[in-house]
Amino acid sequence: MTDMITADLVDLELDLSAETKEAAARSLAERMAALGRVTDLEGFLADVAAREAQMPTGLDGGIGIPHCRSAHVTEPTLAFGRSARGIDFGAPDGPADLIFLIAAPAGADDAHLTILSSLARQLMDTEFTDALRGAEDAEAAAALIRGDAAPGRADAAADPQPEGAVPPAEGAVPPAAVSETAAEGSEPAAEPFRIVAVTSCPTGIAHTYMAAEALEAAAREAGVELTVETQGSAGFTRLDPAVIAAADGVIFAHDVPVRDKPRFAGKPTVDVAVKAGVNRPAELIAEVREKAARGETTSDAPTAPVDEAGDSEDGYGTKLRKWLMSGVSYMVPFVAAGGLLIALGFAIGGWKIDKAPSVAEHFIWTDHTSWAALLFQIGGLAFAFLVPVLAGYIAYGMADRPGLVPGFVGGSVAVTINAGFLGGLAAGLIAGAVVMGIQRIRIPAVLRGIMPVVVIPLISSAVVGFLMFLVVGKPIASLQSALTDWLEGLSGANAVILGVIIGLMMCFDLGGPLNKVAYAFAVGGLAHPTDGSLKVMAAAMAAGMVPPLAMALATTVRGKLFTKAERENGKAAWFLGASFITEGAIPFAAADPLRVIPASMAGGAVTGALSMAFGCTLRAPHGGVFVVPLIGRPLLYLVAIAAGVCVTTAVVVLLKGARKTTPAAADGATADDATDTAKDDAGQVPAGAAL
Repeated sequence: MTDMITADLVDLELDLSAETKEAAARSLAERMAALGRVTDLEGFLADVAAREAQMPTGLDGGIGIPHCRSAHVTEPTLAFGRSARGIDFGAPDGPADLIFLIAAPAGADDAHLTILSSLARQLMDTEFTDALRGAEDAEAAAALIRGDAAPGRADAAADPQPEGAVPPAEGAVPPAAVSETAAEGSEPAAEPFRIVAVTSCPTGIAHTYMAAEALEAAAREAGVELTVETQGSAGFTRLDPAVIAAADGVIFAHDVPVRDKPRFAGKPTVDVAVKAGVNRPAELIAEVREKAARGETTSDAPTAPVDEAGDSEDGYGTKLRKWLMSGVSYMVPFVAAGGLLIALGFAIGGWKIDKAPSVAEHFIWTDHTSWAALLFQIGGLAFAFLVPVLAGYIAYGMADRPGLVPGFVGGSVAVTINAGFLGGLAAGLIAGAVVMGIQRIRIPAVLRGIMPVVVIPLISSAVVGFLMFLVVGKPIASLQSALTDWLEGLSGANAVILGVIIGLMMCFDLGGPLNKVAYAFAVGGLAHPTDGSLKVMAAAMAAGMVPPLAMALATTVRGKLFTKAERENGKAAWFLGASFITEGAIPFAAADPLRVIPASMAGGAVTGALSMAFGCTLRAPHGGVFVVPLIGRPLLYLVAIAAGVCVTTAVVVLLKGARKTTPAAADGATADDATDTAKDDAGQVPAGAAL
């Protein structure tokens, strides 16, 4: 840390200029800016605040470590401030008097990790923190943090390391000294109890290394030989297989999935959240020794990625949300790529571009229509993967790689039977459940080699295909038929009521069966266009544009209510909504359906009703704002869309704001998740926690 902190980056009287964590961050950041290490102070502070919003960075022992990666940082930098009054950084035990602001350039994972991991280990040493509290000047404090000056341990002076001794490897804790009887030549002491541990947290930085340091210290006290694998954000070095094989027990202290977890199968295992590794390491060591004494071991069967993450006591609702987000995270690039390519095709070639012949058979290099058709057809192919990818990776989240094949198969069946987004959700959950059921069957060792490549894909695909074609598909088809007949019966009724119904259906499942039924009803009327059928088409497209546009607006006006990933999705949702790609709102609905879907339906109903009341018409089946010339009464049409977008935005902001009634409802965590905060002392971490 020689170049990362200097005396100019130390403020030993921080409380004179700051009383809040925001003010403290600003005061320390100004020192960084004065040295040219931060180029845009406000931009950097916004990045610090965004990281702080994910989860408070206060730690037990009076420590605050606000930190972030930022494009406004020129080089890895650490600033330190000391506050006599203390500043609240959200730590369970109260305000922090030692504040460390860590800044790293965007993308500088290794540098950022080096700063924080080294600092995190030092912060577990009470002599180090006591020395910082007693430092008399800025240069002395900077030297302590850099390691140029040692805090001065009494035990180091009393028991110096022999000259020429080789220090133990990082992460390996030597066993306690042998007893006096052994030293005098009596029978050699028994082999030490050996433990391997894995620590990790969502950011892979502070708690990852603090848990490792705490476990190592507790192992020294207990006379246990312990080796830690820290799975940090910049990667990790796997433990030697021989070390794992020789271990008597395993400790997992983690909030994200343990990578390559099957390596540790068959051994006594303690599996807890990373905070338990920091707060009660001695108990974990004692627990794994007790399990070993009782002969308890883990199963050799592979586990699902979601089961490996965080608390084993997560409720079904929390696990279901994680499974769905596993699928959505892989689906989003297909939504963005396919939807925007389709929109570009409409923009360049007009609304009839969907009727163009295949570009593989007919393409004119100098004709803009051919290029538009090329973009549209590529986008259509990318979009066709949406449901299979969603289903495949939901199953993957539940059952790991064996879930991919039946998940993709089930998703493809959902597309075939026009089950849409909801069909993909059902297919993914069914596929994951089927594979998990097969994995629980005890299989002779001789057959285990062919299970993941032959038996599981064969049986699970057949079962999922059967259920999707013959069990799930029939109710969905019946529902579609019934809704179509119902809409046909309403076509002569009050136009405003019909507009409300169409708006509700277009926004209920965001591209799923109800959405497709309403859209098919509207498009079907274009075969024999009348004034009424053109109004229905206009209402359907206007309502379908509302959810993604509203989510984009909501992430702009109240970004703190959304996760970083959702804010990024919001940027793409502007274009998707403007292009009538309702699926642009799916990532938001999948993450928070109870708030996003009702809000979307409210706005869709308003837009559908206004469009019908204004008498707007539309001759194109698709295209969004790119087909405005084909819209009757275009200005009123845009007013109807804007009204629905404002309604949905207001409702979703209100609902999401209401859930944050407790400090624990951090970015990405629901109010229900916040109730888990009380369990932190037991080593549990609230869902959505980011540190």
